[in-house]
Amino acid sequence: MYRSVRRSPEVLVLAVVTATLTLLSGCGEGMGDEPFGESAGALIGGVGSTAARAALARRWAPIHYQDTDVTGSHSLGGRSDYISRVDFDGDWNGANNWDNTGGYALAAHAYHSVVETSTHWYLLYTFFHPRDWSDNIFESEHENDGEGVLLVVQRDGSEYGALVGAVTVAHKDFFSFVPSGSPLASGSESIDGSLSLALFEGELHPITAQEAKGHGLKAWPAYDIVGDGVKYFPSLTLAEQPSSPTDADVRYKLLDLYGADGLWPRRELSSLFASAGTFRGDTSGGCGLVAGNCSSNSANAPWGWDDQNDGPILRGEIANDPAKLVAYYFSPASQFSTTYTFNPFKGIGADPNQP
Repeated sequence: MYRSVRRSPEVLVLAVVTATLTLLSGCGEGMGDEPFGESAGALIGGVGSTAARAALARRWAPIHYQDTDVTGSHSLGGRSDYISRVDFDGDWNGANNWDNTGGYALAAHAYHSVVETSTHWYLLYTFFHPRDWSDNIFESEHENDGEGVLLVVQRDGSEYGALVGAVTVAHKDFFSFVPSGSPLASGSESIDGSLSLALFEGELHPITAQEAKGHGLKAWPAYDIVGDGVKYFPSLTLAEQPSSPTDADVRYKLLDLYGADGLWPRRELSSLFASAGTFRGDTSGGCGLVAGNCSSNSANAPWGWDDQNDGPILRGEIANDPAKLVAYYFSPASQFSTTYTFNPFKGIGADPNQP
């Protein structure tokens, strides 16, 4: 189910803020989504419960800018740039998502996963598109597209911690960003820019942005809406489809990656994954503007994400070993505990075979 409702501009209080680390702490009560408010206090015992993960994921979920392109036959008037859940068409077949993009509602969703150590929470958000497309005959296309952002939240004694950094996924490269006042500095990888924050329903949230067509993701304004675009805002209950490719007020619903509607419990499903962490995708449905420029099995879930040149960081470690990744990307590395208290990717704190 999804709702497509419009709110007056007064409902949104959106002002880009240059914030100190004091302002970044999640000390206020949740507003808007009732389950978020009900979960206050759940994090004292860690993130092993669905309610605790939902509350933490909702607190820091990005305000997400999606550039859209309405040109070319494969854009479907901008629909090919809308975010959705993987099973938007009612099945878990990865090889028909390109074909079905124009025939089903593309209600906005994002998958979240939470990994915990004694010092930090690692929140990963995955934004899925059924098509990675082009309107240029010299560029390749492929079915399915999953890219996202890892948020680093320091456990500072407050209910929701302090947001101190981010690593984003743009195709075959990762990019790191920090908000104003962050204690993080460049490590073995250089920091690529600032992480901007904005007010939404009374709380500061990071702003991320994705390109049209190929959907690389960075912190805003390293990427931005150019002309047409959709602005998405997080929710635990609402999944809305944009009314147009220029809709500036759309809710996306957060889905637990480990949960009943998630991807991790389906990691062995052959109709969805061609191999470990790689979505199944073929060349049917008109993919490829000319023969040969549509590739198969070319998109990845978070445990398949990889930077092409970041040294010792292995494929998938942005999801399953984020403490190792951030200790390499940022300094001082000593501030990051590498002992996990909750990490279903490694079978710690939950049964990884259960939704």
